[in-house]
Formats: sequence, C-alpha cells, structure tokens
Amino acid sequence: MYDYILVPTDGSREVEHALEYAVEFARTHEATIRALYVVNAAGYGGLPMETALEGVSDALHEEGRAAVGRVEELAPAAVTVETTVLEGAPSRVIVEEADSAECDLIVMGTHGRGGIDRLLLGSVTERVVRRASVPVLTVRVDPDDIDDRPEEPRLAAE
Repeated sequence: MYDYILVPTDGSREVEHALEYAVEFARTHEATIRALYVVNAAGYGGLPMETALEGVSDALHEEGRAAVGRVEELAPAAVTVETTVLEGAPSRVIVEEADSAECDLIVMGTHGRGGIDRLLLGSVTERVVRRASVPVLTVRVDPDDIDDRPEEPRLAAE
C-alpha cells in the first residue's frame, strides 16, 4: 500500500517523534522513507545581494544536509532512507516533492498550536494537508513530552 513515505524535517527533536510513526509504516509496508529538508528561500531573500548571501545559502543547505542525515542515522538499518534538500516555500515544495517522487504518504509533526498563534504563525502542516494529493499523517508533538524523552528516540534500537 505504501512504497514511499515522505518525512519533511527541520532537524528538530519534534520531527523525531513523527519519524517513529514513519518508521513503523515503512517496516510494515517495506517502504522507503524519503527525508526532505526545505531551505526556505524567502527567509533570506530580503537580504542585500552581497557575497555574504552565498554564505547564508551554504549554511542553510548544510543545516538541511545535517537534518536529513539525522533521519538517516535514526532509522533502523532495515528501513531504506533517501534524502533530499530543496529550496522554496516549505508547504509548496513538500507537496510538489510528494507528487514528483510518487510518495504514497506524508508523515509530519505538528505543534498543535491553536488560536492566535496559528493565525499569526501559519502552519506548514495545515497547508500541506489542504494541498496534498496523498494522505498526510499528522503527529501531534507536545514539547513537554519531547523534553522528557531520552536523548536517543526508541526507533534507534531494533
């Protein structure tokens, strides 16, 4: 049923909680996890066009490689992980990558913000849920639960 599972990551420990679900789906369906980091180009697009801009871009791409590398590191050896770092608006790129990579499922964490926080900050997860052509599993992440977890998540052990 699932051959490719897209797991967008920002490198946070919260994403590791969502990854636990993705790993279980991947094990059950012998699926490949596709870890995706999106460099939000709009985040540095307003900076002056200088040589320093290239340094910012390089640093953001390096951060992305580290984030998808962490997914690869945490996934058990029995689960295949592909990684990619792309640039653009995160929700748009996630939906486009799910389509172009022929993913069957997207697994994302959500902070569960509500009210004014959600209105002011927006929600990448919400936009992905609204626009994706494939199912999106959202995993509610409570920061208090993350702080109480051991440094290495459960999925590291087999």
